[in-house]
Amino acid sequence: MSNSILSWVAAAMLLFWAVGAYNRLVRLRGDAGASFAALDAELTRQVQLVRQLLPDDGEHPASLFDGTEASFWGGLQGAAAQLEAALLSARHKPLQPERIAALAAAQSVLAMTWERAEREDAHDLAGPRLPESLTLRRAHMATQCAAAAAHFTQSVDAYNQAIRQFPAVLLAWVFGFRPARGIEAMPVATA
Repeated sequence: MSNSILSWVAAAMLLFWAVGAYNRLVRLRGDAGASFAALDAELTRQVQLVRQLLPDDGEHPASLFDGTEASFWGGLQGAAAQLEAALLSARHKPLQPERIAALAAAQSVLAMTWERAEREDAHDLAGPRLPESLTLRRAHMATQCAAAAAHFTQSVDAYNQAIRQFPAVLLAWVFGFRPARGIEAMPVATA
């Protein structure tokens, strides 16, 4: 009879541990998803900033300017569209590494487009293409975005560590918890 009681106690302890470990994995995955929502909001603000700068009449910016101006505005519009598409994809499954890699690449392209304009403005004798208030606003948005990306990456790292720990790795395998990818380093603007 004592063997029977010991086996029931061991089974109950194993069950309670499994439920607790599973709940922890679900909570950490949810935390990573919530962190992505904050990053999503910051990146959406960057896309909206570009939209605010472009004409409302649907006319392509390249037709409004000549030479380098057309190249800049067309590149900015394209980079924002790429970021918006990557965001849409990542929103549905924010812990899929491929989607986050595409999002990081799209954000990097947008940041490089802005930085190129700021570098060119520094050497333009006619004055800056972008008003200083816009440059400062964009730099602030980039800093906020970098902070949200760092928080998302920390959440993903905690989740990834949890699904690799033994014996939780067994539950992760059984219930299909897969490793995620954070955003290593998002470029921060220098104003």
